[in-house]
Amino acid sequence: MNKNRLISPSRLSRLFTQAGIPKIVAISLALLVTFGAAVFTEFGSDHSLNRTAVASGQYALTGRVVQVSDGDTINILTDRQTHRVRLASIDAPETAHGSARPGQPFGEASRKALAEYVAGKTLTLICFEKDHYGRDVCDIPVGDTTANRLQVKNGMAWANQQGGGKFLRDRSLTELEKHAKSVRAGLWAEPKPVAPWVWRQTCWQKHQCE
Repeated sequence: MNKNRLISPSRLSRLFTQAGIPKIVAISLALLVTFGAAVFTEFGSDHSLNRTAVASGQYALTGRVVQVSDGDTINILTDRQTHRVRLASIDAPETAHGSARPGQPFGEASRKALAEYVAGKTLTLICFEKDHYGRDVCDIPVGDTTANRLQVKNGMAWANQQGGGKFLRDRSLTELEKHAKSVRAGLWAEPKPVAPWVWRQTCWQKHQCE
């Protein structure tokens, strides 16, 4: 195959959109097909396509969701290998981790909400990096949006502002959070919801739980 004859991602995305595929999914597919073909050309058929580079510093990870641990963490299975995945740009209410680490209000509700979108499905995730726990940090396309955005939109997670917002890749989440807060969706129905990054420090580390 001649690399110069590969169709561009933008053109391929338009073709997918014209075929009735939602825009965000069309973009992801176009990136996968285009860069996957380039990788195949470069390295041959033995190169794994389960973790294919889709852009500088990004990669796609395809697998079946086998566990939803909480509102921002899942496990996916790819070729008999389990990947721990942290949803990018959001932070969900903590679920309980033993008596020393009690859960937050809406922690279990957030986990169930995420499970409704992804549990048991085979999905292609757009990932950015591995964090210091070895988890893949990813956006999860769902229909014409992402599970990350749905969690914030429905008041089941915060836009992750920990560290001054250095973990917030998707800036649209701040507006989604403002709207969820204005209509008291999900966790915003609580009189004084505590951000998970504050909860982990004050409750789990300092044992000053409210």
